[in-house]
Amino acid sequence: MFVASTERQEQHLNPEGEVIREEESKAEDAAPSRYAGELSDQEYMKEHNIFAWEASREDVVTLGFVGDFLLDDEYAIMANLLRRGGTIDQGISGPLITQMLGVDILVANNEFPFTDRGTPTEGKTYTFRADTRAAAYLHDMGVDVAVLANNHIYDFGEVGLLDTLDTLENAGIPKVGAGRNLEEASAPLYFIVNDMKIAVVAATQIERLDNPDTKGATENSPGVFRCLNPDRLCETVRKAKENSDFVIVYIHWGTENQSDPDWAQLDQAPKIAEAGADLIIGDHPHCLQGITYFGETPVIYSMGNFWFNSKTMDTGMVQVTIGREGLESFQFVPAIQSDSKVDLAYGGDKDRILAYMRELSPEVSIDEEGFVKKR
Repeated sequence: MFVASTERQEQHLNPEGEVIREEESKAEDAAPSRYAGELSDQEYMKEHNIFAWEASREDVVTLGFVGDFLLDDEYAIMANLLRRGGTIDQGISGPLITQMLGVDILVANNEFPFTDRGTPTEGKTYTFRADTRAAAYLHDMGVDVAVLANNHIYDFGEVGLLDTLDTLENAGIPKVGAGRNLEEASAPLYFIVNDMKIAVVAATQIERLDNPDTKGATENSPGVFRCLNPDRLCETVRKAKENSDFVIVYIHWGTENQSDPDWAQLDQAPKIAEAGADLIIGDHPHCLQGITYFGETPVIYSMGNFWFNSKTMDTGMVQVTIGREGLESFQFVPAIQSDSKVDLAYGGDKDRILAYMRELSPEVSIDEEGFVKKR
């Protein structure tokens, strides 16, 4: 038989001696998916908060993390966005949106409820809520996971939280960190992508008063997953580690407007890492805090405000790459919030923010592009 090539063509035969096409051969040679059973059982996936996901590459998964954002139209961010025309590029720059849309999974802190009902929490200085229609902006931002474990998700009471859960579900945005009961609020969120299973756990430990204004979920009532006592959080992390390849903990903690981690952050971070967390992302202080490692687990104590108010503030986005062997890269991408907008930082501002993060993070090295390495 004439072959139009000087190289020998390898042929694969089936049991009947027939030639198998190349793509069929590759499919047979490929290792079976470790999660084929779960992926084939839609009822199991729904029950256990598991999502089948796609990545832009076949060998790794990229995730992005940003801090607090606010879509309440009675406050500066949305009021100015609507005044400027209402499109997302009037609040978040095109290059930054491209960065956010470019990751496979983007996680953001939803620091408000979506509701058109309820009454403000009595005695609370700031109470936020966004129109339920504003949930469309999460898609414009590229948000894939809405973190609800924070001190504002209950600003309009139980009805506000329940409306938020329904709004996000209707918008197709997975949520984590709050729920209709403690089981739902504390449940990890799982993504199966590239034959890897990634868990996201979210909790808050900032309600330190005897009578906090953000309700913790109970066995029979809605609220957030609280972790001032970290025992349940650590147990949740341990179980998530048993059921996944990589565990991310997004935690609402720290002291507002304080750049140094407080005692509770310093106490809990190593415990969470020891329980099995592979990455810890923090927020709540409304300002940036430093980066460190506990063992092989990187921690950024606070992401700060991302797109939250009209102040001029340094902020950023964390972007990580995960492969079959674990974390492959950790990058802090500097940005600046100003005049109710947020944009990537450039030139001298980028250098200044990275220098500041180095000052806050003596136990790591941060290069000129924000890539972080353990010293």
